[in-house]
Amino acid sequence: MKHYHKFSLLLLFLTLVLNCKNDVSKQANSITTGQESNLKYATGFSITNYNNYKVLEINSPWPKSEKNYSYLLLTKEQAMVSAFNKEEYDGIVTIPIEEIVVTSTTHIPALELLSVEQTLVGFPGTDYVSSEKTIKRIANNQVRELGKNGDINTEVLLELKPNAVIGYGVSSSNKTLETINKLGVPVIYNGDWVETSALAKAEWIKFFGVLYNKEKEADSIFNEIEANYLEAKNLAAQATKQPTVLSGALHKDVWYLPSGTSPEAQFLKDANVNYLWSDTDQKGSLALSFESVFEKGYNAKIWLSPSYYRSLNDLEKASQHYVKFSAFKNKQVYSFANTTGANGGVLYYELGTARPDLVLKDIIKICHPNLLPNYQTYFFKPLK
Repeated sequence: MKHYHKFSLLLLFLTLVLNCKNDVSKQANSITTGQESNLKYATGFSITNYNNYKVLEINSPWPKSEKNYSYLLLTKEQAMVSAFNKEEYDGIVTIPIEEIVVTSTTHIPALELLSVEQTLVGFPGTDYVSSEKTIKRIANNQVRELGKNGDINTEVLLELKPNAVIGYGVSSSNKTLETINKLGVPVIYNGDWVETSALAKAEWIKFFGVLYNKEKEADSIFNEIEANYLEAKNLAAQATKQPTVLSGALHKDVWYLPSGTSPEAQFLKDANVNYLWSDTDQKGSLALSFESVFEKGYNAKIWLSPSYYRSLNDLEKASQHYVKFSAFKNKQVYSFANTTGANGGVLYYELGTARPDLVLKDIIKICHPNLLPNYQTYFFKPLK
């Protein structure tokens, strides 16, 4: 009787597995179209929802990328009996993700906003992390150090057995990430940094949302950030004066500053200020001589983001040229370099991408202080 009972349970289990496999097989063969998620600003990725599976596509993980990456997202049950042609995809990822490795500090805020930071098990360069939550988990050995980003310790990474590694690169040649992928851990490229607007970068929280089956939460979070940003932009439009703004600093003999088409220049435009190089259209940063910058910007009212200098004294020591600017003389120089985490990581580099609304409010507060009388800047502080 006992043997008959065991046989009956085994037969039931096999029947369920076969039915599930047949259902997935039918879906894989019969469904040719899906519903693509609506993205408002981001252009570097897309999410297509089918009946019981999803496809995540990355089409611009780095500038001038020639290859699109496609990832099949399946539940554990589907992955066990999947009849999909896996060769069609660059990776098969089991969702919701339970353990993850990310490779940029800009990925960490999305995990925390979605309340899944506990899934982070490894990170290359933990000293650069600014988040108090994640620093605490690092101190408790819940997040392992993986070495340098370009030379990740694959032995430690494989011990962690993550469901996926979120990588980024500047070209198609990344031997470390290629090795990780070949060893059976899916590497998903995140190209948020390639987007050309602040809101497009912030919308990549939806990229993380689909990996955790938290699309609704990601939509809600982004919608709130977008609403805050647009509200601040509309407030700035009420300003009757546009203060002139200088940015950047010298590196050796070259002054680097944002081009007029950059996301940084978009912040300044939305803050309703007169950025003196707003009419430039080069991609990336401008590389100018000191003389050309001084001729145009010596009388600028405000100087934003003077490289990594943390005080007016540091600026003066670096170059006597800096003291000639009106913004320096009037102590109107503002930087995000002094807002750091417990380990010294610059918070702006970690959180600024995810929270452009805070960045914009900071600039408005600096340039139009009367519009936000009770607001305290989050990233930018005056150099003393």
